[in-house]
Amino acid sequence: MGKLFGTDGIRGKAGEYPMNAEIAERTGRAVARFFTETDGPSKVVIGRDTRESGPMLESALVEGIGAVGADVALAGVLPTPGIAYLAATLKASAGIVISASHNPYFDNGIKIFNGNGYKLSDEVEAAIENMILESDSKGDVGSGAKTGQVLDESGQARDYFTFLSKVLSPDISFKELKIILDCANGATHGMAPELFSGFGADVEALAIAPNGKNINDGCGSEHPGDLIEKVLNTGADLGLAFDGDGDRLIAVDEKGGILSGDQILAICARDLKQKGRLKNDIVVSTVMSNMGLGVALEDMGVLHETSAVGDRYVMEKMMAVGAILGGEDSGHMIFGDIHTSGDGMLTALKLIEALLSADMRLSDLKGIMAVYPQVLINVEVKSKPDLGSVPAIAGAIKSAKSELGDRGRVLVRYSGTQPLCRVMVEGSSEMETQQFCRQISDIIKENIG
Repeated sequence: MGKLFGTDGIRGKAGEYPMNAEIAERTGRAVARFFTETDGPSKVVIGRDTRESGPMLESALVEGIGAVGADVALAGVLPTPGIAYLAATLKASAGIVISASHNPYFDNGIKIFNGNGYKLSDEVEAAIENMILESDSKGDVGSGAKTGQVLDESGQARDYFTFLSKVLSPDISFKELKIILDCANGATHGMAPELFSGFGADVEALAIAPNGKNINDGCGSEHPGDLIEKVLNTGADLGLAFDGDGDRLIAVDEKGGILSGDQILAICARDLKQKGRLKNDIVVSTVMSNMGLGVALEDMGVLHETSAVGDRYVMEKMMAVGAILGGEDSGHMIFGDIHTSGDGMLTALKLIEALLSADMRLSDLKGIMAVYPQVLINVEVKSKPDLGSVPAIAGAIKSAKSELGDRGRVLVRYSGTQPLCRVMVEGSSEMETQQFCRQISDIIKENIG
């Protein structure tokens, strides 16, 4: 793990290292320098979510990028996948998103895409990180250096909307559906209601009044309680919850049941397979996916490949094995033949397309995947030593794996963006799963919490 970059860019509490103006300015300079040196004169697209710290970090990034002579295209508030799209369509060298995804408002982050709309490889990320850490406050600017221009490209957001509106066949209509949206008071708040209404659905939208502090606050993909209540009270056909930056989706069926990312992935895989459009009959997910996904895919005759945690690793694996569909249980889905990035609104459109094709209620359709009992506990930690180097922790993990055998699995890993150790246990029974997950979590807390 790098000193700055985690699983998904740089992230931290806004105003504090590493998410302060100084590091943002250095990051802007480093990104512009790197792509100027590799591709020639560069332009960087910047977008953000609705956090109150966004404009401050945006200004610092602009200062750094411009100081190196690169141009900046400001897209304003736009979902993360929208910046990936604009980076490619505006022929930019890179795209930067200012967002901490599903985290609370007081956190923020910086995510970087290359000019083709893909997240950076580990090697490129490491090179940029070295530039950030090795630079000083006045570095990189030579005498007579050209100052970059700042361009208002907020109107280009409409191009991303148009792209989404043409994802499905023109003959597909949602006119028979009642849909509840939860936009997390985030980046999808202005676009999602219009998009789904445009397909003919009866739409009611929640959490569409961002004030800088209410992003992800009791709403969105991490907090679907209000969405479930609204779906049940209105008799809606389904609910769709996005996270703060709009790159992930969690769905709710007409009975108030939550569909995980794995279940959505299984539904979309089945639909593409039946239509003969699942390239190479391969689906990619991460090692955190539920065991039930692998079973469901096997029953469909689909090969299941796994990757490290993080949607960029999912995409890398997809490209390596020739897959067009991949995702994470957290709700990041990638339709590689359509977009270069996980996209919550795109995923929602494809889920509804599959629902209409199956002519089933969502509560029945999700039954194609049986969810194995799974418990995930996040333990706050003060340090992140190699887990195998702490005897008590290593012993607890080994013991649980031995007891479960082939009836379950144990996965323990550190969060790449927060001071957390994630303990995930799957087993044949809820009681057994809870027991082993709690035992490992308690030992981790005793030793490094």
